[in-house]
Amino acid sequence: MGHVPAVGVSVHYDVGFRSEPEQRTGFAHLFEHLMFQGSESIERLEHFQRVQAAGGTANGSTHQDHTDYYQVVPAAALEQVLFLEADRMRAPRLTEESLRTQVEVVKEEIRLNVLNRPYGGFPWTVLPGVLYDTYPNAHNGYGDFRDLERATLDECAAFFDTYYSPANAVLTIAGDFDPDAALDLVRRHFEDIPARPAPAPVPLAEPPLTGARSGEHPDRHAPAPALAAGYRMPDPATDLDGYLAQMLLSTVLTGASTARLKRRLLHGTPLVTDVSTGCGLFGALTARAPDTFLVVATHDAATAPERILDVLDEELADLAAHGPRGDELTRAAMRAAAGLHRKHDGLEARTRSLGTLEVLYGRADLLDRLPDRLAAVTAERLAAAAAALRPDARAVLRLVPTSRPADHELEPVR
Repeated sequence: MGHVPAVGVSVHYDVGFRSEPEQRTGFAHLFEHLMFQGSESIERLEHFQRVQAAGGTANGSTHQDHTDYYQVVPAAALEQVLFLEADRMRAPRLTEESLRTQVEVVKEEIRLNVLNRPYGGFPWTVLPGVLYDTYPNAHNGYGDFRDLERATLDECAAFFDTYYSPANAVLTIAGDFDPDAALDLVRRHFEDIPARPAPAPVPLAEPPLTGARSGEHPDRHAPAPALAAGYRMPDPATDLDGYLAQMLLSTVLTGASTARLKRRLLHGTPLVTDVSTGCGLFGALTARAPDTFLVVATHDAATAPERILDVLDEELADLAAHGPRGDELTRAAMRAAAGLHRKHDGLEARTRSLGTLEVLYGRADLLDRLPDRLAAVTAERLAAAAAALRPDARAVLRLVPTSRPADHELEPVR
């Protein structure tokens, strides 16, 4: 079979659910939906139809600090996609009918993904409210039904004017294309979009943690209890090596069936049915600081969460005091690098990751440097990363199965 040249195109806007105003939780995600409801020259759903007719795929997603719109198409369709993205950057078609329709679509998405699913939205919709204090960091980005229903068309227009300007966007093209010809196409379709200033950054500073925090989250659909422990991570913009050390720490703890926590908690006398760790609510290097180092475990009702936390603390203390054993660090770096290579081998993931690194940190070049940077993490840095995850510097959220709906299950928590 012959090779079909393909391109990935993404537009990342520097706006996420940490940018949405109080009393309008879920607004950034709602607006992502509205950006597919037609634009100056394009009818509702026509964006998807044109991309699919060209043999491609398209979608969008909302994160803490960015919203991305992306497509992968045959290279011959590059101009078509650039036209589509420029058209909605110039003027999306915002109507009362589309707004009311998409409010209902988002509410149904929340019901499907959170309210009516076991472990739905756990822990990302609820743990931040325990670990963080300020509204941008603590609130649930999926949103409250009442806030979504109160959204107005004027607020949508203001949100677009504030955040969806060319000055607040990064356009990424990756794959098989001629750079000079692509630049000509970009100029042709984007150059006449009126300039507007980029908005001021959202203040994300958090008061320091003064001790351990805990919370409880009832779930009437979950068959077994679970717990999530969250720790605040280093800022990748100012302490990238510290952040990368926590990425490797996650691999050391749960990156393989023989990793420390899996060996202790799953094998022998099992205390959990599953355990995982990870950097970031949505993955590593997908948000600005503060972001969260996560430990998530499901367990039998007979197992006290404290026993799981004790094992976690023992392994972290051992790493902090003695560092990694033997070739543990080397194997973790190789495993983490292999995971990055696998992920970014796909054109969609590569395009989106380039745009994310650029819009958040101005560092698209990091994508190809990360494996070497991970390999350069020292045993001392890994030990320091483990030492930072102290019992008095975390929030622990216990998920408790319950037979009756909790108040917040009728509509999402803040």
